[in-house]
Amino acid sequence: MSFDGMIGFLGAAYLWVKAAHVIFVIFWIAGLFMLPRFFVYHQEAPVGSEEEARWVTRERKLRHIIITPSMILVWLFGLALAFNIGAFAEPWFHAKFAVVLLLSAYHGWIVGYGRKLAKGERRYSGRTLRMMNEIPGIAVAIVVILVVVRPF
Repeated sequence: MSFDGMIGFLGAAYLWVKAAHVIFVIFWIAGLFMLPRFFVYHQEAPVGSEEEARWVTRERKLRHIIITPSMILVWLFGLALAFNIGAFAEPWFHAKFAVVLLLSAYHGWIVGYGRKLAKGERRYSGRTLRMMNEIPGIAVAIVVILVVVRPF
């Protein structure tokens, strides 16, 4: 099998690294879709109730078991792929990189909000959180277009 991407330091492992990158992107984004929705339900639970405590536990598990480890692996595999193919010289990659940086900042914000919510701070309405839930979808659409179409 001949594949031009099987160059650089990854060699034959290139496609495996690429597959792992895509898999963990899916896990990360799925978690980022779920967490704001969890927050909506959490905020609807009475303060100090058992239901609220269950939401705090669910949110913590989602962050610690799925979202944060997935984001770390997305970055590790993604950077390996980028260095392997010389993507840092490509304009489309600069745009993708910027979107992923913004998505990572969103990740940090949403995790921080979860910690505040666990302490009883309810700063945002359910409507605002539902709107925040759209950010990962928009980011993914932009990244997919940049990677597949490479408009510039």
